[in-house]
Amino acid sequence: MTIKPSSRHKRFYSSLLISSLLLACSDGVNDNGNNQITEKDMAAGGETEAVNSIEQQKAQATVLLSPLTGYEDLSKPGILNQFDFENSRGEIKKIDGKEQLVVHLDSKQHHSASFSVKPDKSFNWQSNEPIGFAVSLANPKSTSVFIHVKVKDSTGLSHNRNIVLPAKSQDNYFMALSGEDLSIETGIRSNPNPWLTDYTPIIWRYGVKNIDLKNVAEIEFSVHGVPEDKQILLSNLQLIKATKLNDQYLENLVDEFGQSTKIDFINKVNSTDELIAISAKEQASLRKTVPEGRSTFNGWKAGPKLDATGYFRVEKYQGKWSLVDPEGYLFFSNGIANIRMANTSTITGYDFNTTHITPRAEGDFTPEDSIGLNRAPESAWDTRYVSSELRAKMFSWLPKYGEPLSEHFGYRREVHTGAVEKGETFSFYQANLARKYQSNDADVFMPKWRDTTVDRMLSWGFTSFGNWVDPSFYQLNRIPYFANGWIIGDFKTVSSGNDYWSPLPDPFDPEFVKRAHFTAKQIAAEVQNNPWCVGIFIDNEKSWGQMGSIESQYGLVINTLGIDASDSPTKAEFVKVLQTKYTNIGELNRQWGTDFPTWKRVETGIEITDFKDEVVTDLSLLLEHYTSEYFAVVSDAVAQYLPNHLYLGARFASWGMTPEVRSAAAKHVDVMSYNYYKESVNDSFWSFLEGIDMPSIIGEFHNGSMDSGLLNPGLIHASSQADRGAKYQEYVNSVLDNPYLVGSHWFQYIDSPLTGRAYDGENYNVGFVSVTDIPYQPLVDAAKAVNQQIYTRRFGDVHVK
Repeated sequence: MTIKPSSRHKRFYSSLLISSLLLACSDGVNDNGNNQITEKDMAAGGETEAVNSIEQQKAQATVLLSPLTGYEDLSKPGILNQFDFENSRGEIKKIDGKEQLVVHLDSKQHHSASFSVKPDKSFNWQSNEPIGFAVSLANPKSTSVFIHVKVKDSTGLSHNRNIVLPAKSQDNYFMALSGEDLSIETGIRSNPNPWLTDYTPIIWRYGVKNIDLKNVAEIEFSVHGVPEDKQILLSNLQLIKATKLNDQYLENLVDEFGQSTKIDFINKVNSTDELIAISAKEQASLRKTVPEGRSTFNGWKAGPKLDATGYFRVEKYQGKWSLVDPEGYLFFSNGIANIRMANTSTITGYDFNTTHITPRAEGDFTPEDSIGLNRAPESAWDTRYVSSELRAKMFSWLPKYGEPLSEHFGYRREVHTGAVEKGETFSFYQANLARKYQSNDADVFMPKWRDTTVDRMLSWGFTSFGNWVDPSFYQLNRIPYFANGWIIGDFKTVSSGNDYWSPLPDPFDPEFVKRAHFTAKQIAAEVQNNPWCVGIFIDNEKSWGQMGSIESQYGLVINTLGIDASDSPTKAEFVKVLQTKYTNIGELNRQWGTDFPTWKRVETGIEITDFKDEVVTDLSLLLEHYTSEYFAVVSDAVAQYLPNHLYLGARFASWGMTPEVRSAAAKHVDVMSYNYYKESVNDSFWSFLEGIDMPSIIGEFHNGSMDSGLLNPGLIHASSQADRGAKYQEYVNSVLDNPYLVGSHWFQYIDSPLTGRAYDGENYNVGFVSVTDIPYQPLVDAAKAVNQQIYTRRFGDVHVK
């Protein structure tokens, strides 16, 4: 079997590379301390010699410490016993003259498939120098493979990264496991690679960056939610170290357009004139009306005509759940979410005297990350100072206050995670809109941006927007949309123990009920009873509970039972529920195996450690009771202020929902909603849909690639822009083929800032358009192809009555 090296890197493979690294161990590194081509380099020998010098530096700066103990020779008898296989199988084969582990992943029939390096004795990788795990991986198949790589220590802490193997490729990959880069907060979700190496870095995802390297217990490779079986070839498991790092790896990351300064890529803009010319060419190709065969609201005009209510509704038609548009036509919502300026800004590393910054008010309806630029007042400009030198050095250019493009500065009064807790921001995307529309006046460039955005949606065949579209689109009456809101305020909260975005609200607190009504009333004022509004999302991705253990599934209940009822309306309610079920404390003790003397003892706070079946039954009861109250409160508020619009819940994250939570929501919402970041929805994970039997919608999915110039592809990796399109089609078609799913919304319209979005550092290539507002044509073409047959694929077998 012959597999070509990855076209992204054209590297030497396998033993050839290792030999060169071993030879380099004793060599010194002669450079100026960074990985940049200087003017002196160019003058001395030209670009080719400078590039060759850098490649030589890379080879010399990464050396092999040792093969992994016990895995030096894959041909030795019994080697397969040193790997664990789950929903997979392995075999040793000699390929191209070398022994390799061939792993067959049974991922079509199983939601997850994996294999692990699991030594009898933990590896000791402790080192005073930056070290990393390296491996040679090959993909012999004709489609890319997106892999999760997890390194776990003996305490269970895990360091998690991702990589995509292009079709028919082979390459050498590494993940840094120690070094200063893992100990600093940069405000970027995945930092640039500081190693001077030819190895392809495996991209940071989540977990603990600094695990116990004295006790490395397992290295796991896995795939999740993929539509087909995969195959991986593995060899050269090694420990490597960096003898020299690029100490300027966090400097001058972006140019004046917000693009990477480090690499070239398709549609990289070099001047404002070029940006204007690209825009003019695109404008000439955009349509202004709905595609042929669509109703006024983008429904299936060639399909059956059902009851028309003047607003969107749901109906199960011939065995398939569907939205129905205001005119009575079947409607499938395929759209793009997060079309707004709020998430386009990045932290600059500058701040102001806080006396000039208006603090958040108690009555605010909108979280900080959903607000627009929120520019610092002119009175603050003279107090501007560097709050983070690390952040400030990331930019090769920022405008000066008073210059036209300084209109696109903003301010964040709080962030979720980052190098600073607050500070100045800048939106390169908005600045690029001003450049291409040749005006810094938002009253000029924003209407043009909105019109172009809708024209694109119609030209690309989308039927609607997704969640988080700017309210300024609501009254355009050109394409259906979903309104959104957040319930925030000074109400009590409870904790699931995994409060990723924030703690959960206490729905039994009267203040929460009050704030829910305020939010619904505000959304109603924005929607104005408009029939183009499909429905309402309120809140998002709450940490209700996580499957995998009793503690994670029922953490909300366990933690709440541990606090005093006098300070928690939810805890007080839980006690009432238990008192209703058990007539006296003795009966509770018999069932739970406890010895609480009185109900008062339960009220003040109890710790549960023995999870016998009767206890778990009650934990389940209380979790569903809590969640039902939350959705009942919000549903009542929506029904009061937006009686003609659908309530679509809070968009469950696949990592943050349980059967109890889904069951509770189903009692109160019109459409269930899920954010699901995998490659398709056609596996066993979704078997619960049949039991719920309700219309359901995918609120978020995406993928991205490294050929965009960004530092992180996103939550799902593709190998190229063309592969992004292929994965997009696979996902949406799987939704279309599911009888319970009534829509799919891609997240998001615009790439994240390369230097990380201000709120939490996300820096993903997940946009349909780049920071310069230029579409990714392979992705657009893929969406057009899907959208052209969206109704015939979804409803082609229905019988028109």
